[in-house]
Amino acid sequence: MLTFAGILVVLSPAVLVALFGISTLLRTSVGETVYSRCTAAAVSTGLAAAVWILAAMLMTDDRQVEVSLGDWVRIPAAAEAHAGEPPGGGVGVGLHVHEEPHFHFTMKFMFDRLSVPFVIMTFVLCGVISAFASRYLHRDGGFQRFFLFLSFFLLGMILSSAAGTIETLFFGWELVGLSAALRVAFFHDRRGPVVNGLRVWSIYRLADAAFLIGAMSLHQLSGAGDFSGLAGQGVWPEGRVDIPQQSVLLVGCLFLFAAAGKSALVPFSGWLPRAMEGPTPSSAVFYGALSVHLGAFLLLRVSPLLDRSPVLSGLVVLLGAVTCVFAAMAARVQSDIKSSLAFASLIQVSIIVVEIGLGFRYLPLVHIIGHACLRTLQLVRAPSLLKDYNSMINALGGVAERRSAVEQSVYQQLYRFAMNRGNLDSILDEFVVRPFTNVLLWSDRMERRWTNWLSGENR
Repeated sequence: MLTFAGILVVLSPAVLVALFGISTLLRTSVGETVYSRCTAAAVSTGLAAAVWILAAMLMTDDRQVEVSLGDWVRIPAAAEAHAGEPPGGGVGVGLHVHEEPHFHFTMKFMFDRLSVPFVIMTFVLCGVISAFASRYLHRDGGFQRFFLFLSFFLLGMILSSAAGTIETLFFGWELVGLSAALRVAFFHDRRGPVVNGLRVWSIYRLADAAFLIGAMSLHQLSGAGDFSGLAGQGVWPEGRVDIPQQSVLLVGCLFLFAAAGKSALVPFSGWLPRAMEGPTPSSAVFYGALSVHLGAFLLLRVSPLLDRSPVLSGLVVLLGAVTCVFAAMAARVQSDIKSSLAFASLIQVSIIVVEIGLGFRYLPLVHIIGHACLRTLQLVRAPSLLKDYNSMINALGGVAERRSAVEQSVYQQLYRFAMNRGNLDSILDEFVVRPFTNVLLWSDRMERRWTNWLSGENR
């Protein structure tokens, strides 16, 4: 019964993606009510199945439920490929066997104390946003497109949350990144959203590359990509990993880099306010509630690596603390409410990262759930929130603080730094993007010269 419920959790958003995708490809005219009701049905079905799993785990005191859909990709080992073949290639029974490990991609889902709360939160918040968007985007030209992107995002979040293997998590991670970038560029008739969407997509690509390298390294070190195997003896969060500390530090730094790109930690914080170019419902569910917390979720999922390496834990704390200071400064000088809320979200995400680095496990999970719900409410009612805030400030009043010349000079420098958002985007463009682009352009010129010489065009 639990296996069926686990399959239903994943199947409900997958069916939603299939329905919306097919209707879009066939260009069939579907009413707004159909989109809204289909989304509500999929969310309700998945949520009911997730709650059933939670109730069953509480009643049976079972802390981990695994649902495996088998190997989707299987590369046999040399021992399997050459079994029964002699060394000479003739007919007979082979005696020489190469014992090389094979690769297998198992579609496996794991429901434990980390994934079940995250799955339930995802269904609840996506359901709330879909109900809000059905009225907010009523008769909007991009209504169907919005719900299509939302279905992709919902499927990606469920796959990432309930993933039982590192490969499954990466698959969901990619869906979340793709839908997020498309949502930023939702108003594609204007240049600004498209440019910002490409910016977000580029940073996600860097994070995805680090994630992929880390996943391959972890697969090589642990012998499998299963999180249950990674945790060794015990379930989350008591699991312990049996990998050398040097290797743990390397793999952990790759996952930390991926989490920094996904959760807009320093030096990738510049994309978060750019992501507010999308419609308000997408800003609420993507960058205020769920997507921005996915990096912290990754750190919680690979927390056995942090327990194994104190140096890695220290790096996590340092990165979170630096991001918190930067976000606190930037949030105080923003001139629009959505950018201010974006940096306010970043402050809380960075605090969550610090909590993870300090060794807490349940505290950051509760922090994520509470912050996601609060920020969703604030972003959905952002216009009225700004009015309430101004009314409160006008009612309280205040007297300007008097500062000395030195204090005023320091204050102006900090204000300029915060107003420019630390020049993080300019630094990345100057020292990362431009050198990388120059290398690619140089490689292109060398390739053209070589091909021209081979073809004899320059002779």
